[in-house]
Amino acid sequence: MGSAKKSTASARKARIEEMRRAEQARERRNRILTIAASVVVVAGLVVGGIVLVQSQSDDSTAADGKGKGHFVTGSDGVKTWKGTLGRNHVAKTVDYPMEPPVGGDHNQVWMNCNGDVYTKALNNMNAVHSLEHGAVWVTYTDKAKKSDVEALAAKVKKTPYTLMSPDDKQKDPIMLSAWGHQRTVTGANDPNVGKFFEKFVQGAQTPEPGAACTSGLSQ
Repeated sequence: MGSAKKSTASARKARIEEMRRAEQARERRNRILTIAASVVVVAGLVVGGIVLVQSQSDDSTAADGKGKGHFVTGSDGVKTWKGTLGRNHVAKTVDYPMEPPVGGDHNQVWMNCNGDVYTKALNNMNAVHSLEHGAVWVTYTDKAKKSDVEALAAKVKKTPYTLMSPDDKQKDPIMLSAWGHQRTVTGANDPNVGKFFEKFVQGAQTPEPGAACTSGLSQ
């Protein structure tokens, strides 16, 4: 009889221990699930915050569109912008402090700049994105000689990371622009054209070297 009681007590103790182990295992699983859920929630909040900030950036006029700064002209005739040039992607129109612009906040889509020659004026916001990728942008007014325009177009067409377009709002007949740099040239035969291309096509000034100049926007 005593032996039977001991056996029953041992069995009950064993069941209790088994139930305790099961409960402990359940608690561990619950803690793990709670921690995992917390991580997911925090990650979601972080991502949501990033998206919100990006959205707010995209919906606002570029802060650096009217950024403070000025050009400093070097002994070689190249003007260098001294001041901050924003690099945010924005949806609204940017009011650049120079024409053509040499940098600043811009549209998220670049103009194709794989030797592309455009016959109509470009949206500055798309062209600035091309400059960010290391392109040189040739622009001209209706005062530029037809022969110079044709010769420059031929040079651009055979030079990757360049683009060309008319710009009647600029002050000189022919201008060359790169990110943060700009100069005026007298014509297609001006030796400074070649020097500017050599220095600034995918040059050291490029914020995003090697970025695409294709698969963007084209007229």
